[in-house]
Amino acid sequence: MESQALEGGDMSTPDTIHLNQSGPTEFVFRMFTSSPKIQTLLFCFFLFLYVMIICGNTAIIWAVYMHISLHTPMYFFLSNLSFLEICYTSTLVPLMLSNTIGARKPISLAGCATQMFFFATLGSTDCFLLTVMAYDRYVAICHPLQYTLIITPQLCTQMVAGSLGLALFLSLPLTSLVFTLPFCGHLLEINHFFCDIPPVLHLACADTRVPQAVLYVISILVLTAPFLLICISYVFITITILHIPSAEGRQRAFSTCSSHLTVVLLQYGCGSLVYFQPPSTTPADEDWHLALVYTFVTPLLNPIIYTLRNKDVKNVLKKAMSKKAASENL
Repeated sequence: MESQALEGGDMSTPDTIHLNQSGPTEFVFRMFTSSPKIQTLLFCFFLFLYVMIICGNTAIIWAVYMHISLHTPMYFFLSNLSFLEICYTSTLVPLMLSNTIGARKPISLAGCATQMFFFATLGSTDCFLLTVMAYDRYVAICHPLQYTLIITPQLCTQMVAGSLGLALFLSLPLTSLVFTLPFCGHLLEINHFFCDIPPVLHLACADTRVPQAVLYVISILVLTAPFLLICISYVFITITILHIPSAEGRQRAFSTCSSHLTVVLLQYGCGSLVYFQPPSTTPADEDWHLALVYTFVTPLLNPIIYTLRNKDVKNVLKKAMSKKAASENL
């Protein structure tokens, strides 16, 4: 009877708690809709976006790896960002797709904790890497003569590894803190489509002020501090660009920076709206919409922006496609 009740649920009944203590705690995710036709449409739409994200970001990684002209720090960071986007979306989307259509599938406490840990780690690494990319652009534009001396291959590797290490350092204790809380009930509904921290905290049957405070502090370190550093970098970059005498040089510099800034504003803007609002004042549907942006839109825009607005990557992909077409015609 319990499973039947869950399968019949929809978006209009969030945060349903089934107080059956006969087994270990498990979670189910809130349904997008109970209509089978709309479920099928959403499944196909989300699957299409996921495939596009995988293909687009894989194309960037392949282009950077295969073509020596792209073996520069800027494209090294870009290929790492693309790899992160693939891992990040793969942490969330396959499970989301499996719950979009048909009956909802429970996820265990350990499974939810694992998804939360990887989501927090990869999302934080993404934010730190965007800061590293801003620093790379700052040195390239403001100190072009010292660029190769400052941004060495060793430093590039260290900054990427440091971004991942710092993200692990922040995500592991936060996830552990959340899942040391008691959850009362056997089958709990998460008012979201993945194990995000705020909706999971909402289900805990204990005082959540300490983990909520820790979440705010970590959000400042992951979102606010990097965003301020990026803003400072771009202030100096803008000043330097305005002093470039060549109009073509100014346009090229602005084009490179605007691509990065577009991704930055989406990533940090949506993240800040979700994690800095008090739980009582944040509508659940608003969190859903924002989460869809940084789950699908940002990872999809990354390859689109950096290929359509970047002549080097465009030329490499065009040459590869031309070679493939020529070989097929032989």
